[in-house]
Amino acid sequence: MWLQPIIGLTGEDFHVKNQIIIFFYKRYMKTSKLILTVFLCLGIPVLTIAASEPLIQNVPGRNTSSLNGKWNYIIDPYETGYYDYRYMPYDESPAPSNGAFYLDKKQADKTELIEYSFDKSPTLWVPGDWNSQDNRLLYYEGTIWYRRTFDYKKADASNRVFLHFGGANYESDIYLNGKKLGKHIGGFTPFNYEITGFLKSEGNSLVVKVDNKRKREAVPTLNTDWWNYGGITRDVTLVEVTSTFIQDYLVGLKKGTENEITGYVRLNGPTMQQKVRISIPELKITSEVTTDSTGKATFIFKPKNLVRWDPEHPKLYQVELTCNDRKVTDNIGFRTIETRGNDILLNGQPIFLRGICIHEENALRGGRAYSAQDAQMLLNSAKELNCNYVRLAHYPHSESMIRLADKMGILVWEEDPVYWTIQWDNPATLSNALQQLTDVITRDKNRASVIIWSMANETPVSEARTGFLKKLATRARELDNSRLISAALEIHGNPANPNERIVEDPFAEFVDIVNFNEYVGWYDGLPDKCDQIEWNIKYNKPVMISEFGGDALQGMHGDNRTRFSEEYQEDLFARTVKMLSKIPQFRGVSPWILYDFRSPKRMLPNIQDGWNRKGVICQNGNKKKAFYVLKDFYDQMELKYKH
Repeated sequence: MWLQPIIGLTGEDFHVKNQIIIFFYKRYMKTSKLILTVFLCLGIPVLTIAASEPLIQNVPGRNTSSLNGKWNYIIDPYETGYYDYRYMPYDESPAPSNGAFYLDKKQADKTELIEYSFDKSPTLWVPGDWNSQDNRLLYYEGTIWYRRTFDYKKADASNRVFLHFGGANYESDIYLNGKKLGKHIGGFTPFNYEITGFLKSEGNSLVVKVDNKRKREAVPTLNTDWWNYGGITRDVTLVEVTSTFIQDYLVGLKKGTENEITGYVRLNGPTMQQKVRISIPELKITSEVTTDSTGKATFIFKPKNLVRWDPEHPKLYQVELTCNDRKVTDNIGFRTIETRGNDILLNGQPIFLRGICIHEENALRGGRAYSAQDAQMLLNSAKELNCNYVRLAHYPHSESMIRLADKMGILVWEEDPVYWTIQWDNPATLSNALQQLTDVITRDKNRASVIIWSMANETPVSEARTGFLKKLATRARELDNSRLISAALEIHGNPANPNERIVEDPFAEFVDIVNFNEYVGWYDGLPDKCDQIEWNIKYNKPVMISEFGGDALQGMHGDNRTRFSEEYQEDLFARTVKMLSKIPQFRGVSPWILYDFRSPKRMLPNIQDGWNRKGVICQNGNKKKAFYVLKDFYDQMELKYKH
C-alpha cells in the first residue's frame, strides 16, 4: 500500500522520492533489504545524491558575483523541513506536511496550509557563524535552513555558472529552485556545483541546510577543545566561466631544483583539446601548450634571474593562464622546502621556524574568523611576536588566510582535522578524512607560504591509527610531493626514569619532520619540572614542538606557582624554551596559542568562563607577560639563523 504514492514520481519529485525512501528505510528497518530490492526492481533511484564536483582553482581570480550578505534562516532541531510527506498515505505516516523547506513555498491563497516562511524569518550574515549572531544559538548544535534569493543574467548565453562555497560547518545540503545540487560533508573545505541548468534570470531561491551536530564517525569526531561554530562560515560565490574553461592548475618550482618552474593545466568542458597560453610577464615567459583528450597539459620553464620567495622577501609573480580568450590570473611565489638530516632547508638554507598556533577565530568579537580583515588581525599579531611561521590548527583555515600569508611572508602548517581519537576502522571515516585532505591540497597547492601538510593531532598510537595516517600521508604525497609531511605525534614517559620523555611514535617513520605536543609544567607538573626533563628522540630528522603552554587570565597576578596567573605562564614559557633548546634536532616551535579562544570544555568560573586561556594575547587584545618571553626568544633565534 505504501508503495503506491511514490511509483511514477519523476522529474521535479525526484528528491521527494528520496526522502520517502529514507522515511521507509528508517520505519521498516527489519525489511529494509526487501524494500530496497523492490525500489531497484521498479527502477527507482535510491539516494543518488551527488557529491560536490571537482574544485575550481583560484575562485578569487575568476569572474565572480558574491552571494554574501543577509540570509533568512529557520532553526530546525527536529529536521522537520528536510522531509516532505505530501505523498504519504495518512495511515502510514505522520500528519501530512505542506512541503519541505527546500521548496521555499509561498501561500497561493489564504486557504493553503504552509507552516513556514523564509520571507518572515529573521536573518543571519553570511559568511558568519550562527553562534555569535543570535544569543539563542550560542550552544546550538543541529540544523538551520538558510535561504537567499537572487537574480542572475549571464554575460554570454553559452557560458556556464558554478555555485562555490568556501566552507560550511559541518554537513550541508544544497538546493537551488527546489532541486538538490548535492551534499557536502566537512566543515572547513570548499565545494562547488554547476548550476547552469537550474539557474533563472530572476527569482532564484538558494536554500542551504547546515547541520553542525558532532558525530562519532565524523572528522573531527565528538570530542574537540574548540567551539563548534555552525553555519555558512565562508564566502558564497557565483563563478561564471566559458563552456570549456581552466578548472585546475599547478605552477611551482620542481622538487630538487632552484629555478625550474613546472606544472600543469586541466580543462573542463566539451572541447578538451585546446591551446592554453601560460605567461609570467616579469620573467618574460610566454608559452603555449595543447591539452590532451583528458584536458590536461604539462609545462616546464627555466627562467633566468628568478627571485625566490622567503619570509624576508615574499616575492610574488603574476601568472596568467588563458584559454578561449578568458584569462585566469594568480600571484605565485617560487621557493623550495626540504629536510636534510636534522635541518629544515628553505631555498637550500637552514631555517628555524619561529611559530605560533592559531585557531580560526576573531577573539575580539568572539566568533569564527572569515574575512581578509580577520586574517590580517591574526597574522599581524603573529608578526608582532617575530614569527616567520604559523600552525593553523586544527582544520583547514580560509583561503584568505593562506593568500595573506603569501603576501606577508609567513610560512604555514595546514592540518587535516583528524583530531584525538576517531573511528580508525571505519572506511567512511577514512574516506571523509582523505577527501578533506584532498580538498585543502587542491585549493592551496599554488601557495608558496604552505610548507607542511599535517595529517593529524594527538592521536593515540594503535596499529589501526598508524595505518589510517599512512594512507593520508600517501594521498598527500601523490597530490603534492613538493611539501613536507608531519603530524602532532605522541610522546610517553619512562617508568624507570620519571624525568625522561620518549618520542617513538611509529608514524614518525613516515613524516619529514618529527612534531609533538608537550605540556610539561602545566598538565605534567609545575614549571620547574622543565629543568629536569631529559628528551629521548632517536630520529635523524628535524624536531619541532607543535604545542606547549599553559593557561593565564590576563590581569590576574600572583607568584610563579599560582595557577592561571600571568606570572605562572611567564615562568613556564621561560623554562620551556630553555628545556627545548637542549634537544639537538630542535628546529622550530609553535606554542599553544596566539589568542584565547572559546571552548565549552573550559568551565572554571571567573577565570575560564568558556574560554581556553592559553593564549599569549587575551580575547580583549591585551598581551600577557608570556608574549614578551616568547618574542625575546624569537629575536635571539632570528639572529642565530641569520644568513
